[in-house]
Amino acid sequence: MTDSAVPPTIPPVGDPPIGDPGLERWRLLLGAPAERATGPLGPEAAGRDAALEWLYGRDEDLTERGIRRGPVPAAREGGDGASRLTAVDWLDDVHRLFPKETVERLERDAVERYGIEEIITDPELLTRVEPSVTLLRAVLRTKHLMNPDLLAMARRIVEAVVRDLTARLRPELRRAFTGARSRRPSRLPVARDFDFHGTLRANLKHYQPERRRVLIERPRFHSRSRRHLEQWQLILLVDQSGSMVGSVIHSAVTAACLWGLPGLRTHLIAFDTSVVDLTSDVADPVDLLMRVQLGGGTDIARALDYAAGLVENPRRTVVAVVSDFYEGGDRYRLLRTVRSLTGQGATVLGLAALDEEADPSYDRVMAGQLAEAGAQVGAMTPGHLAAFVAERVGR
Repeated sequence: MTDSAVPPTIPPVGDPPIGDPGLERWRLLLGAPAERATGPLGPEAAGRDAALEWLYGRDEDLTERGIRRGPVPAAREGGDGASRLTAVDWLDDVHRLFPKETVERLERDAVERYGIEEIITDPELLTRVEPSVTLLRAVLRTKHLMNPDLLAMARRIVEAVVRDLTARLRPELRRAFTGARSRRPSRLPVARDFDFHGTLRANLKHYQPERRRVLIERPRFHSRSRRHLEQWQLILLVDQSGSMVGSVIHSAVTAACLWGLPGLRTHLIAFDTSVVDLTSDVADPVDLLMRVQLGGGTDIARALDYAAGLVENPRRTVVAVVSDFYEGGDRYRLLRTVRSLTGQGATVLGLAALDEEADPSYDRVMAGQLAEAGAQVGAMTPGHLAAFVAERVGR
């Protein structure tokens, strides 16, 4: 060891530098109390902090802990000092200061977490807001409060989101019907038609115990039925209660995407305590969603009875009930209808969610009783529903 080693540099003790990006991120995350350690924010970061404070300062838990203080004054140009941010000012700021993904999250929290309805009831804000599924849900919940001019502006959000959902879902949904799998083998090596169990059975003689592997010498594939499909019915019954708004949106888009497919006739029925047949409007999901009236009670039994009256060939019918299963009608009548339909050979699906997340919240007791009566209960994405129906159609 020599004396020529250079000792490590010790940073001078003093105030942290202003505008250090790493420290600014910590300051934005931890709030004003952290400023003694991180140093003051630069101008742009201070604007971000004010925007975050305006929204998340409403959180009572954070207020109690002294991290956020609630909506705070912020200096606006052209004023005599500080003035409170309005929803319009805040939306302008977040669009200027944050990337698109963050803006969508902030708008979602503003509407869903803190109930700031000005975002979808203020005409000026509606012209600036970024269309998203979150804002579409908010529009559907509050459109009964809007005057005709505001409704016309809100329609822009509905059209933009439906257009985006349709563009993303239509290829997946229709791909399921390009030919449903049959039980017959195929010589065409198509990956999506790979028959795992058939391949395993056919190649078991090539099992290598020492390597614990099966050598695949002859892979097997399903064939797909084409063109000449017998007519099937898909009857979508959609609960209009407020908690099901995401499933209502995806049900409308799913029905529109499946409309007119060969071998399948699609019906769309909305219900609360009454039943509304929306099948004639399925081709235009925007108009359909603008007609939906969220809220009210839930009478699944009445809706299922209506669906039973539409069934032409039970063995070629799928009845999908999209609901949280909190039945306000006659439970015994509901279970009796399910038993009748399944007894005749119809497939009854009880879907606690039909959207891209498939994250259900539902009455588990009622769902269990429906399963005992013969229904298949679960949650699906639109793609999974299409694949399920395509498998039935291709049998």
